[in-house]
Amino acid sequence: MRGTYLLMAGGAAYIGIFVIEPMAVRDIASVGVVLASGYALASSIIRRKAGVSGQVALAESRTERVAAMTGIEREAAQKDTNVREFDPRLDLIAPIIGFVGVVAAGLEAGGPAWLAVARFVVGAMFLGAVTDAMLLGHWYLVQPGLARGALLELVYWTGWLWVPEVVLLLVPVGMVSAINGTIDDGYNGLLTWFWVMCTVTTIGLIITTRLALKERSYSAVMAATGLLYLAILTAFGIDLVARALLSSAN
Repeated sequence: MRGTYLLMAGGAAYIGIFVIEPMAVRDIASVGVVLASGYALASSIIRRKAGVSGQVALAESRTERVAAMTGIEREAAQKDTNVREFDPRLDLIAPIIGFVGVVAAGLEAGGPAWLAVARFVVGAMFLGAVTDAMLLGHWYLVQPGLARGALLELVYWTGWLWVPEVVLLLVPVGMVSAINGTIDDGYNGLLTWFWVMCTVTTIGLIITTRLALKERSYSAVMAATGLLYLAILTAFGIDLVARALLSSAN
């Protein structure tokens, strides 16, 4: 995930500096996210042999419980005590820097400042949650024994963030104006109704993903990951199509 977001931030920095009109705060924030993500990624690789204390403790307790029930003694996973454990607080640096850049971009987007900033911030959170859920789902495909708590939490947040994401995009001047024809989408309403279908389909896919994860079988995770693939496409449709249509109204 760190590598994925590092590449995204690098692409954003390149586009902001060389493709569209440069904006100092936004572009510096993009570069800052690249550096912070790279540092966190490098640190996690260097310190991976130290393991995670909570995971090691859980594995040891399970090993002891199995040994008590079966009488079979197994050595717990080895941990390199000479290497410090990765500090998870490093993962907070990139999103904090990114938040500054998102707010700066929102202030320059046009229209009411509060609405533009709210749309940018909520949109970033919404798309980030569904992207994280899709990426994390792949770990469950190769390591089916992982607890599903983290994936369930991301699906939960994606579902709840869908509400303010859609509401903020409907606030005038918003997609309501495109639906009633005040804003011409240039395609006889096709893009507007495509946005409506993306909106409805996304929440339907998230609900279905949550229901799929209630099943204990491995195929449930496979189904959830496939559904999240579709959800990330429709979720980006919600945000990007609306921004393309509303940019002409500002």
